[in-house]
Amino acid sequence: MNYADAGVSLERADKAMVGVKKSVRTTFNAGVLGDIGNFGGLFSIKHLNMKDPVLVSSVDGVGTKLKIHIGLKCPTNPGQDIVNHCCDDILVQGARPLFFLDYLATGHLEEGVVEGVVEGMAKACRENNCVLIGGETAEMPGFYHEGEYDISGTIVGVVERENIIDGKQIKPGTIILGIPSTGLHTNGYSLARKALFEAGGYKLDSKVAGLEGTVGEALAVPHRSYQNALIDLIEQKKIQGLVHITGSGFQGNIPRVLPDGVDVVIDRKSWTPPKIFQLIQEAGKVEKDEMYSTFNMGVGMLVFIDPALEAEVRAHLAAKGETVYACGKVIAGSKGVQFQD
Repeated sequence: MNYADAGVSLERADKAMVGVKKSVRTTFNAGVLGDIGNFGGLFSIKHLNMKDPVLVSSVDGVGTKLKIHIGLKCPTNPGQDIVNHCCDDILVQGARPLFFLDYLATGHLEEGVVEGVVEGMAKACRENNCVLIGGETAEMPGFYHEGEYDISGTIVGVVERENIIDGKQIKPGTIILGIPSTGLHTNGYSLARKALFEAGGYKLDSKVAGLEGTVGEALAVPHRSYQNALIDLIEQKKIQGLVHITGSGFQGNIPRVLPDGVDVVIDRKSWTPPKIFQLIQEAGKVEKDEMYSTFNMGVGMLVFIDPALEAEVRAHLAAKGETVYACGKVIAGSKGVQFQD
């Protein structure tokens, strides 16, 4: 017997790496030392000329949104999902991304899938000025169903110690601005799929009035990054806190950045959730608060600022092409989240 008899093809892996290497090298910058194929990726931060750099790291996955991408045969989208999600997770602490590493596992390497996923990662890395410095592809026959794959990613970023955002400046009177998401991003898909496809009877190619594209296309829109919109404000120390609305929604994520002695009041009338959220809620008969504890409801990032800076921050975001919602305020309390309807 040989490895191929067990279902693992080194020849397929070698062929896939040809396209992968081309995509990866498009992300390289002055910090990269060496080339693809080493046991570890080497990266220098000397060229950044920082005074007191602090490294910030995070790891995440795309979850069951992959079921949508696989069904639609669009492997570039999950690559963008994972990079942008990880960039947002370290952005909330004030960090710029330095480099990203990926892990992709599948039962059988299908032509174009690995290359497509890495192409999506490389695209998002270039947009975030981040290097795709390494990764691992595992062919695991018997572990994954035919046609399925899973991905995860690890990101390392950097922030000047004096620019770290820790939420300590948040206080009663702080106002909260919301920046729109591009849909569900990468969270809540187990509930969304159950509500839409099992309870609602929708299909990936179903068309619904008021929904741009098909149901599948609305669910598959890549997670967006907020770095280009916010990094200048962060480094100008105009932001007291940031919340990336991911798994556990508003109720689960907001308290993560709050100091003791404050509550947050979110005005749910300040924006209209996109049609896809309404569709999920109606199809699954999901309670309103459950929706907000699972999904971002169309707001992917919350920005906490001093009210004296509101006009300046709004002008900056408008210049970046961003829509801004007056989402809420901070009051005295005990690190809780209240909703105003």
